[in-house]
Amino acid sequence: MRRSSLSVVILAIACMAPSLAAAQNESRGDVPSSSITAAPDVQPAAVAALEKMSAYLRSLKQFKLHADTTIDLVTQDDQKLQFPGTIDYRMRAPDGLYIGMKTDRKERELYYDGKTLTIYGPRNRLYAQTPAPPTIAALLGLAEDKYGIELPLADLFLWGTAKAPTSSLRSATYVGPARIDGSVTDQYAFRQDGVDWQVWIDAGDRPLPRRMVITTTDDPAQPQFASTLTWNTQAPMRDSDFAFVPPRDAHRIELVAADVAAAKEASP
Repeated sequence: MRRSSLSVVILAIACMAPSLAAAQNESRGDVPSSSITAAPDVQPAAVAALEKMSAYLRSLKQFKLHADTTIDLVTQDDQKLQFPGTIDYRMRAPDGLYIGMKTDRKERELYYDGKTLTIYGPRNRLYAQTPAPPTIAALLGLAEDKYGIELPLADLFLWGTAKAPTSSLRSATYVGPARIDGSVTDQYAFRQDGVDWQVWIDAGDRPLPRRMVITTTDDPAQPQFASTLTWNTQAPMRDSDFAFVPPRDAHRIELVAADVAAAKEASP
């Protein structure tokens, strides 16, 4: 089975919308499909909305996040299969991170306490550990560059940085207003080489992303990853939230460095 080559650095989608001025004049309700027309240019207001969201995310000192997800996997004979799952984040800047990932096929947990990175598989009771750098930002680089681990929703830490520059956007479009779980949001569509993506951002002074859809366009099957996000930015955090204590029946294994360059060259 082929894994969809999801990029967690940037997203984009080929949804086309009317001009920003016209869209902003619409009432916050349903956007008629007849109003969606081709708008391939990078709209400055769409980029500004992305940068505003990015700056707000980087200003958060801690949060809990729950994501309901679906991911497409493509078989060797090009049949696309979809699997639901969940992702739970606990983050406390600059050195506390927990991620729990569950699907019907796999379950993984990641713990980071500013000193040690731990990957744990609750179903097989196996865990691996390695010394880690003192910040979450540095941890992301270590995980990907040395071990080939792309953390889910890592965009939350990368948007607005040198690793996710808006200069790589080939189109940026305001689609229109939309409701996600009863909240009023603004939907935006972006496109980059090999990746289309959409993001729905809370309207108002707390511009949190509420839904994301990533489409891999350099795969003929165009697999997608979609997530709906529920935030708690006031949740209390404890040191124990980020410290891994191995269960009595767990076994430690080695975390092996990956040949990341070779893997990228071999990927379709």
